Amino acid sequence: MIIKVCGMTRAEDVEFCDRLGIDLLGFIFHPESPRNVAPEWVATQKPGRALKTGVFVRQSVEEVSAIARAAGLDLLQLHGGHTVEQCRDLGPERVIKTMWPQRYPNTERLLADMLLFAPVCRAILLDSGKSGGGHGKSLNPADLRRLNCPHPWYLAGGLGPHNLDTMKTTGASGFDLNSGVEKLPGIKDHEKIRTALHILRGKP
Repeated sequence: MIIKVCGMTRAEDVEFCDRLGIDLLGFIFHPESPRNVAPEWVATQKPGRALKTGVFVRQSVEEVSAIARAAGLDLLQLHGGHTVEQCRDLGPERVIKTMWPQRYPNTERLLADMLLFAPVCRAILLDSGKSGGGHGKSLNPADLRRLNCPHPWYLAGGLGPHNLDTMKTTGASGFDLNSGVEKLPGIKDHEKIRTALHILRGKP
């Protein structure tokens, strides 16, 4: 199971999550987000085991690639409706492709798109809402349980200690935590993160 904590803005949160055993640390490159960070600062963050994951919204392949180099990113999470070709150009081994189930009329149509993108991404992220991210709302777990996608997919959207017991029954292979483990936007609550990890992995 992959656990990601997104919206990192402080070195102490990066260090805490890395020591705790979080797999992916998310750094948002989107000026409209309260958690937006500069590539230069991200470059100074050097976790020991967690992979640095850049979150992009509407940037081009060229801009994503330039920021990835400047920030020293390991993975690229795409929230901007990027195409199969763009994912392939950025590197299937590095791309996490975001999709929004609430855009689709049914599970079958969603699954078809997931299978379309599967060859050009390491994982698919299902988020709540119909665009962007950081809504703080959750998807319906009953709908997610009907998915039968063989490719790894992660779940995002309003996840935290209050609902992870239910959400971990959806079949997701990863969980993306953000607002549900914060005190304020970009300020992580270490006890909530520790509790979330215990719920998901059974570790104190």
